[in-house]
Amino acid sequence: MATTKGITGVVKLIATGGTATAVGEVRSYSIDQTADTIEDTVMGDLAKTYLNSLTDATLSLDVYWDDADTIQQATMIVGVTVDWEIYPEGTGSGARYYEGTGVITSETTSASHDGLVESSYAIQNSGNVLLGTVS
Repeated sequence: MATTKGITGVVKLIATGGTATAVGEVRSYSIDQTADTIEDTVMGDLAKTYLNSLTDATLSLDVYWDDADTIQQATMIVGVTVDWEIYPEGTGSGARYYEGTGVITSETTSASHDGLVESSYAIQNSGNVLLGTVS
């Protein structure tokens, strides 16, 4: 099984009507996907049983704050709906990627006297997270 280094990853956001643009200064990302279940256990069953139900996903981004990065400054704003793409292996031909659409629900910006200014964002996905392959 091949492994992939995080350094190869690329995160792109697309504002409504815009083009896919790589977010600068990305430190880390995570995609948290969950699925609800509905219990359908009945009398006589010896163990609980479940059916699948609605899915949900949240994307988290941690970046170094960059006032020259147009996508950070003009698009990554709480309340804005964006399309997003995450390329764990980079954007080369044959690379797999995740994509979705969501609302930026939070931004936290912090700094310390001996560090860089950092921002963390949460994007609540709306609909399914899709998995594609770069052609």
